Amino acid sequence: MPRTTLAPGITKVLRRLHYPLEMMLLCVRWYVAYSLSLRNLEEMLAERDIGVDHSTVHRSVIKLVPLLGKTFRKHKRPVGTSCAGR
Repeated sequence: MPRTTLAPGITKVLRRLHYPLEMMLLCVRWYVAYSLSLRNLEEMLAERDIGVDHSTVHRSVIKLVPLLGKTFRKHKRPVGTSCAGR
């Protein structure tokens, strides 16, 4: 069943974003997954007619990555619980 509410820490940060949430999450995903530079992300968004500065993307990364990591860590499966060693 999908979760309908977000963690309180995440909603507090998301209320303060000046750009659409989908755009900033996409930038954060690209930054983390593909190790792009902030200026590359700025250029990629400019090609899509979205004017955002690289420092704005950086501030979003700083705010969102720890919160998302903390939230996703709760849902990860435990590792190293093999039954072979019993």
